[in-house]
Amino acid sequence: MNKERNKTMMKSLTMIVMLLLTHGAFAQQVLPLYPDAVPNSKVRLNEREQPTLTVYLPAADRSSGTAIIIFPGGGYGTLVTDTEGTPIARAFLEQGIAAIVVKYRLPDAQKMQDKSLGPLMDAQQAMKTVRAQAADWHINPSKIGVIGFSAGGHLASTLGTHYKTSYIPNKENISLRPDFMVLVYPVISMDTALTHMGSRINLLGKEPSPERVGLFSNENQVTRDTPPAYLTHTGDDQVVKVDNSIVFYRALQQHKVDSELHLFAKGDHGFVLKLPPGEWMQPIYRFMERQGF
Repeated sequence: MNKERNKTMMKSLTMIVMLLLTHGAFAQQVLPLYPDAVPNSKVRLNEREQPTLTVYLPAADRSSGTAIIIFPGGGYGTLVTDTEGTPIARAFLEQGIAAIVVKYRLPDAQKMQDKSLGPLMDAQQAMKTVRAQAADWHINPSKIGVIGFSAGGHLASTLGTHYKTSYIPNKENISLRPDFMVLVYPVISMDTALTHMGSRINLLGKEPSPERVGLFSNENQVTRDTPPAYLTHTGDDQVVKVDNSIVFYRALQQHKVDSELHLFAKGDHGFVLKLPPGEWMQPIYRFMERQGF
């Protein structure tokens, strides 16, 4: 009797372990961003340089149907995925929200034909890929948003304001428009009075044309069709001026786009690194719920 019971217990434990392993591998699957050659490249990228998606999927019976694409910051000079990528994805996952962390290419004139378009192309490809995989990933294709931090916030807001022009091959005509945006201490403008100069130089170079500055100053690109947005910043941010969030919020309001602006008095840049995700993310969940996501 004991032998039979032990054998049954071992089978059950084996099945549980296999399910957990399968779920874990599936929930953190790393995929190449491009199935074929990477566009806008001058050289062949090595494995470390390849842009990727790290996909975190909730169990099908816990899925809300919503997905969020995550763009970590780093001033367009590095990617701080360990702090503004992985823990954010896990926090969304706990809410039944699929989370996809993008390792986007950093602007590099030696490797790109147009370095200013490299990150945006990767952001558009990420949106296209998630929408194309929506059915397989138990995602509602009309509930796919973006969240970006610092320069990643600039990239997220660029995707949300430049989606009508496809910079990537898109013969399927998949919509590149995010359904909502969450922008955390974002760089918004490339104007010298507002911008984070390191991000501007890395993206546009030291002497960009006025046309390029205007194109990537996203407060100037807002229309009535810009996705709803949640912005958060601190008044004492010494790296990215809080006015970036304020001018973008004003532009959204002028165009009657649903938007929320949450400002903290203190915390400086990267305040989310000092707080548990649950603390500062609760207002984001409420915003998403109010918007139907």
